[in-house]
Amino acid sequence: MSYLEDLFSVDGKVALVTGGATGIGRMIAMALVHSGARVLIASRKGEECARVADELNALGANGTAEGFAGDVGTEDGVRALVEEVTARTDKLHILINNAGATWGATYDDFPHAAWAKVMSVNVAGLFTLTRDLTPLLCAAANDSDPARIINLGSVMGSQPIADGTYSYSASKAAVHHLTKILAEELASRRITVNAFAPGPFQSKMTAFATARDDQVERVGEGVPLGRIGAPEDIAGATLYLCSRAGSYVTGAVLPIDGGLSVQHGIRLFKDA
Repeated sequence: MSYLEDLFSVDGKVALVTGGATGIGRMIAMALVHSGARVLIASRKGEECARVADELNALGANGTAEGFAGDVGTEDGVRALVEEVTARTDKLHILINNAGATWGATYDDFPHAAWAKVMSVNVAGLFTLTRDLTPLLCAAANDSDPARIINLGSVMGSQPIADGTYSYSASKAAVHHLTKILAEELASRRITVNAFAPGPFQSKMTAFATARDDQVERVGEGVPLGRIGAPEDIAGATLYLCSRAGSYVTGAVLPIDGGLSVQHGIRLFKDA
């Protein structure tokens, strides 16, 4: 194994990716499988997870995938998912908290129910699943190679953007803050906790705006780097934080957004 391969390898590690059948979750799962990990993929749609696992296994990569049902939207769902994971492995090197929910409506029509649903999945479910899988993470962790947690935040949690998804944006801000809290909480157990704050990528959640090529081009024009995100952008960040290369990084919220998080229209004295 070369220096670079060793530095960014996740070979032999066991990972769980929630919401791993579509979008960014699938991008993460594919990157880990390509790099030699055993990847457990879970979402509410178990059949879809199993199908995606079969597709990943057919790639002939060094890693493997297993797909099954798992719902982080309720306490009972989290409990069942933890039981399923525990039945499959006695240690977990990587936890990707990617499962998410959203709700869109105008400000005047945004319902109270949208808060309970979105917060239950994006924040409460993330926390409870992490808490209950901590023993498996501890079993895989050591001083030189900590266990890893990556939470999926969003540029909408870093910038005051709603676009009609008020509870989603607030939930992602909560994910960013909770990531830092958990990073401090779990450091002594040799578990790193970081978050991604992605900009626009193609997924089911963004299909209303990224399904067609002309939409992708139009959305990309609003990004400082001139394009939406690609699977390789997620893959590179994932392998960095989950491999030896990222073993000393914890509490970071990584903007994978093409510059959106530093874009602003403030000119102050430039036009003076």
